Amino acid sequence: MPRVVVLIPAYNEADRIADTVAAALAMPGIDDLVVIDDGSLDNTVDVAEEAGANTICLEENSGKGAALNVGVQEFEADIYLMIDADLGSCASETCRLLEPVLAGHADMSIAAMKAPQGHKGGFGFVMRLSRWAIRRLGGMIVTAPLSGQRAFRRELIEAIGGFEEGFGVETAMTIDALRNGFTIVEVPLPLTHRVTGRNLAGFMHRGRQFRDIVRVIRKRIEGRQTKSGREVREHDGGQ
Repeated sequence: MPRVVVLIPAYNEADRIADTVAAALAMPGIDDLVVIDDGSLDNTVDVAEEAGANTICLEENSGKGAALNVGVQEFEADIYLMIDADLGSCASETCRLLEPVLAGHADMSIAAMKAPQGHKGGFGFVMRLSRWAIRRLGGMIVTAPLSGQRAFRRELIEAIGGFEEGFGVETAMTIDALRNGFTIVEVPLPLTHRVTGRNLAGFMHRGRQFRDIVRVIRKRIEGRQTKSGREVREHDGGQ
């Protein structure tokens, strides 16, 4: 059987990490689980270890992508299940993301999750931007482009060169996987987690997301143009 490792990047999640870890460890077919603490200022690490998780501690807050890159480097696996630290007990539902990957039907599965009923989050600008970028640059319509709950093969993350920095992690991962020919499916799951509201903190968070996703898009468009130009020069014999 393929070796499956759960990756949980965490920053100041002491209040929910224990429930998330316990639920994830109870899932069948899990060989190991690691919480990558991204420079938390609370006792996230202690709580995670008490719940049974392996932990990696980054000295300073470096972002989700950096934390995930360390996790993949330190823990070998055939398939990774990446989940958010604030899922709590519903983290057990993410085992269904493994099914299409284990069965060979997909190289990566993404959880399509909905915001809690009645919750007023943002206005959808970041979501629409990410969805547009994935369709434009990857050729696939993804309903939950920002979902951080994903199962994927090690070959996929190696082929795309690891995780992007900042809040563009999921958008970049999806675009790069599609452009490298990997198959992606979405799996509807009844998941809930902490969501940002329509307050100053929420708008600042979404502003950072928007900025990082724009950076991800620009980087990939410029990369495609550079590659196209190089191919033309090679075809013309460098003239």
